[in-house]
Amino acid sequence: MRISVEPERRALRQIYHLFDLSSLSISSVGPIFSVAAAGGAMAQAAGAAVPLAILLIAVPFMLCSWIFLSLNQHFPNAGASYHWSRRVIGIDFSNFQAWVVVMAYFWSIPPILIPAARFTLETLGDPAPGAGALVLVAMGWALFAALVLLFGARMTARVTQIFLVIEVVSVGFVAVLGYGAWGHAAPGAAGFSLHHVRWSGVIVCMVLAATIVDGWEIDSYASEEARRPRLTPGWGGVIGVVSVVVYYLLIWPLLLHQVPLAALAHSPDTLSLWARTVAPGFLPWMRVAIIASTAGGLWLTTYILSRALYAMARDGVMPRLFGVLNRLHVPVWAIIGPIGAAVAVVMVQMVFPAVQGLFALVLSAAGFFLVAEFWLDGVTMLVFLLRRHGEVRHRVRGHHHLGLLLASVLVVVGLALVDGLFVVEGPVYIQVGVDRTILLLLGLGVVFTLGLRARKSGRLVFVFHGAAVEAPKRIAPE
Repeated sequence: MRISVEPERRALRQIYHLFDLSSLSISSVGPIFSVAAAGGAMAQAAGAAVPLAILLIAVPFMLCSWIFLSLNQHFPNAGASYHWSRRVIGIDFSNFQAWVVVMAYFWSIPPILIPAARFTLETLGDPAPGAGALVLVAMGWALFAALVLLFGARMTARVTQIFLVIEVVSVGFVAVLGYGAWGHAAPGAAGFSLHHVRWSGVIVCMVLAATIVDGWEIDSYASEEARRPRLTPGWGGVIGVVSVVVYYLLIWPLLLHQVPLAALAHSPDTLSLWARTVAPGFLPWMRVAIIASTAGGLWLTTYILSRALYAMARDGVMPRLFGVLNRLHVPVWAIIGPIGAAVAVVMVQMVFPAVQGLFALVLSAAGFFLVAEFWLDGVTMLVFLLRRHGEVRHRVRGHHHLGLLLASVLVVVGLALVDGLFVVEGPVYIQVGVDRTILLLLGLGVVFTLGLRARKSGRLVFVFHGAAVEAPKRIAPE
């Protein structure tokens, strides 16, 4: 490999402590928003087995958090998943993973913008907002999210922590009020039995749950902005994934026990439905908490995508514009571009009903690509532990941890089964044509990878060394 040193005039600012990274990891998941927005579809798919589906998908995600921790200690980089496969497996594999990462996070933004607008208008007293109002409020939230990110990492952390306090206090109130009024089950409430589990629905629910459990990995994408980039990134993710699983296992038994399953399965806002049923006086606060959680999830999902695009731009995979930093050391166009494109998607969805079905199919595929991203990370870790030559041999020596090896195997096998079964069962439980949409997007990823190879683009590997005074290096394969 040929190594050349190219000093950067400006780099991301290293300011995050473990507390900041943990806050980002928990808030990026947005547990209150996730349950409110996705709860109906999850209940419709799995019924009383929703907590089981969450536990089943949480196991590989927790194993992934351990894998992320290890890979962060070896290769801290703003590209995280995309960069690790570049260092361990190779350029073409990494370029395909770049496509998967962009699909996973970009198509997760519009499904946050639309509920953010709807929840806000409902809280302001408009129970049936029109398309124009939804678009305007979605644009307002997009602008607010962009401003939070553009004012720098410190501002992002502080605003996130304020919104996270609202969310954590709300989860506490839900637990106290809900379990304090446990009593008898509501008429029509779901009753769980292993003998009556609809496993195909559980599989679909697991992929839906992947969209509400992911987000904790944000601290890996923030590794170049951490004060101790080889120590703290990864730990924030571990704390985040454990915290949100605990939140869900507190909240979901209450929903299934105290709200009729039929109402839950057809509700666009399951937590407001629960509050209206169990504690009507808590409803206004619940709506504020949902909005706070939605807002945090919006700018932090954009944060992940912006740092990934920034890293890809340095390697020539994405346009160099995405690698431009403003005076606050923020990748300005990597923020403005995705959130502007997400607003455009929302506008087209709302203004042109004829294309709503097409966008709904693409948006439904986001969960598949999120699971695929973590599957690829499992493959990267497996290769990292097993290869015996070159740079990887040097780095793996002494790191043949049986636990990590078993975790990688479980992640690769388990998530492959989940995504494969989702392609089969998705048309039944989600929407007809979602399987073909996923296959089309995967095919476009192959075209994207082959196009980069034909143009000889994206052949660089930016190496971050974790020292603000050290000039970064680019490694280019011969």
